[in-house]
Amino acid sequence: KRENSELRKQLERFEGKVKILTQDTAMQRLLEVARQVAPTDCNVIITGASGTGKELIARYVHASSNRADGPFLAVNCGAFTEDLLANELFGHDKGAFTGATTEKSGLIEAAAGGTLFLDEITEMAPAMQVKLLRVIQEREFMRVGSTDLVKVDVRFIAATNRDPLESVKNGAFRADLYYRLNVVNLHVMPLVRRAGDIPLLAYYFLRRFSGLMKKAVSEIGPDALDLLKTHDYPGNVRELQNIIERAVAICTGTQILPSHLPDDLRARGRAQAFQSREGQILTLEQHEEEYIRWVLDQTKGNQSQAARLLGIDRVSLWRKLRKSHDASNG
Repeated sequence: KRENSELRKQLERFEGKVKILTQDTAMQRLLEVARQVAPTDCNVIITGASGTGKELIARYVHASSNRADGPFLAVNCGAFTEDLLANELFGHDKGAFTGATTEKSGLIEAAAGGTLFLDEITEMAPAMQVKLLRVIQEREFMRVGSTDLVKVDVRFIAATNRDPLESVKNGAFRADLYYRLNVVNLHVMPLVRRAGDIPLLAYYFLRRFSGLMKKAVSEIGPDALDLLKTHDYPGNVRELQNIIERAVAICTGTQILPSHLPDDLRARGRAQAFQSREGQILTLEQHEEEYIRWVLDQTKGNQSQAARLLGIDRVSLWRKLRKSHDASNG
C-alpha cells in the first residue's frame, strides 16, 4: 500500500512538468544533454532498441527548442519505397507523374520553422540519402518533377534501432550523411537497464488506460508489481504499455493481479524466482543467501532493519553473512 501511494505521489509530481517519466540517473543525464542541445538547432541522431521511446526523445528536444511553436512531423524511412519516400519528403509538381493532378507539398516543406523526425534513417535507400544530404547542407530542395529550388528552414532529428556506424561500415548508410546528422548522439537505454522506471511507467499507463476505458482500476497488486519489475521487456516501454493496457481491459476489480498479466510473463517470473542468473537451480541455502542480500538491498544496508524484516536477531544475521562471506572466499 505504501509503495502504491508513493508511486501515485511521484506520478503527480511528474504530470504537467516534464514530458518523459523517469527516475533513472542515466536517463536523467540523457534528458539534461537533450535540454542543452535543444536551443542550438544542431542535428541530432537518436539510437536505441525498438520501443525505447526514441520519437518521444525527439519530441522532447523539439519542445525544449526555439522551434517549439513550429510543427513536429515524423516519417518512418523504412515504411516507403524510394519513389514514395521522395514524394512524401519533397512533394511534387502538377503533372510530375501519372495521377499527379495537383501540386503537393512534402514533409520537408511542411515542417518549415519546426522539426522533421526521420525514424529508421538507416533503412533509407542510398539514392535518397544523397538527396537528403543536399537538403541538410544547402537548406534547399526541388519537388519531384520540378526544376525550381525551394528554400527551407528545418531542423532534422534522425533515429535508428541499428548501430549507425556498423551500417556505415557495411555500406548501407553514407558516412557523410551520418556525420551531418550525428552532431549529437542520444542513446536511449533499454527498459531492463532502467528497472527503477518500470513501476512509475506502469502506474502512468494504468492511470491513462483506466481513464480511457472508464474503469476504476487504480492499483497494481504487490505480486503483479513484482512480476512487472523482474520481466526483461524485449519490447521495452512499448511492451510494458501493451501489458498494462491488456491488464486494465480484463480487470474486473480495482487492482491488477498476476492473473491479469500475460501467461508467458507469469511463467518467466516463476522460473526466475527459482533460478540463479546463470539459469541453474539454487540450493535452499543459496536461496536464503539471495533473499538476505535482497532484503539488505531494500533496507540500503541497514542490518538491524533487515534482521527485523527477516524475523531473526541481528547476531543471527551477522553469522549468516559471515558464513556466506567465508564460503565465497573459501
